Amino acid sequence: MKLKQLEMTLQKAKGYEKPRPSLEQYMTPAPLAARMLYHALMKGDIEGKNVCDLGSGTGVLAIGAALLGAESVKGVEKDANAVTVAQQNAALFGAEVEFITADIIDTTLPEKIGPCDTIVMNPPFGAQKVHADRPFIDLAVRTAPMVYSIFNAGSTPFVKAFIRKRAEVAEQVGSAFAIKRTFAFHTRDVLEFEVEILRLVRKQ
Repeated sequence: MKLKQLEMTLQKAKGYEKPRPSLEQYMTPAPLAARMLYHALMKGDIEGKNVCDLGSGTGVLAIGAALLGAESVKGVEKDANAVTVAQQNAALFGAEVEFITADIIDTTLPEKIGPCDTIVMNPPFGAQKVHADRPFIDLAVRTAPMVYSIFNAGSTPFVKAFIRKRAEVAEQVGSAFAIKRTFAFHTRDVLEFEVEILRLVRKQ
């Protein structure tokens, strides 16, 4: 599947029915999701690999990984309603994804996820809860040797410091995140802001 085809396919995914601002439930835009997944594919980290999406939401990243030929894909999401939508999306695209309903701080998650080659994720940026992304980073570098994640622009120094003894930032790719008006406190129909796609490689 080509990059543009992947993007057009993911555009058809259903979003959150009742998004919760406390969980920063913004659907990952299809162009951004496709760009990150295709970059991981070109690096040899998707096709034939065991992939897990942490904070999978409505399943865009997990489904995209499955469509790009991952050997197995799991998605971890605490919101049961979002998991239901993700399962519907996976069925729509004929993507085989196992969704696990669990909080990211569940200590049994590594066992539930099982062997994993690559983590893909779009964790909360911490707009509603400071440091909300830290448990995601912790679990990601503990679970897989390769991690692809979306962060707010300017986060790279923090991420490097946070993981310095466990992993390294191997690549940084700039991109944009477009959010449609979702909550009552939003004042624009579309807000676009800069983000960074980081490739984290666990140290041996």
